[in-house]
Amino acid sequence: MNRAAKEKIQTLSEMHISDLERSTMTKARESWHIFGIISEFVTAAEQLAHIRPAVSIFGSARIKPEEAYYAKTEELGLLLSNAGFAVISGGGPGIMEAANKGAFGGKSASVGLNILLPHEQTGNPYQNVSVNFRHFFSRKVAFVKYATAYVVMPGGFGTIDELFEALTLIQTGKARKMPIFLYGSDFWDGLWAWVKDQMLSRKLISVEDLDLVQITDDPHFIVDKIFDFYEKRGFAPTESERAQMMQL
Repeated sequence: MNRAAKEKIQTLSEMHISDLERSTMTKARESWHIFGIISEFVTAAEQLAHIRPAVSIFGSARIKPEEAYYAKTEELGLLLSNAGFAVISGGGPGIMEAANKGAFGGKSASVGLNILLPHEQTGNPYQNVSVNFRHFFSRKVAFVKYATAYVVMPGGFGTIDELFEALTLIQTGKARKMPIFLYGSDFWDGLWAWVKDQMLSRKLISVEDLDLVQITDDPHFIVDKIFDFYEKRGFAPTESERAQMMQL
């Protein structure tokens, strides 16, 4: 074998080893990534398993303390907390801060599910329990798994995402049925009219799917309706619901 052929074989061998090394390093990084995700689920379970009953409140980080929706969210958080409900928010500013602030002044736990973002998100100081997440999907599971009801205040893409995630999980039977409230008729009426005009009229959803949501401008209405919903069955999940939630 001549020298040129030997050099070519050696070069190909080195390239192959380099590719194998890169592949191994990539697999190692992916494995550690998976362990990181698992750790978020474990941490959430350890810190939130005893937080029952609880109400998850979603809404924009950009709403200022001087705005009316901030004040109403704070009022609702206090009402829920004094009624015996822990309040779960995203742990950040705006609506999330208002929800935690109201609950923090009440009798029950104020919980923040904080997400690490390149902008906007900083933890608010009104949290009895704080859980930090890097991944949206593990955080979403925590919002759903430990909630007794959802309240969706005005917000942007993230808020809409949380709303339709909850609706999808309940509609498809992946999560147990529970009350969902849209607070602020001036904000939500247009969207819900579109749902009826487009989704329902084209038979993309069923008539009964519309009953999953209640639109209101009254914090007391929300508290009363949650109690009405659970009056006969109690707040604790049934065995079938526990099994159902394991499929999230």
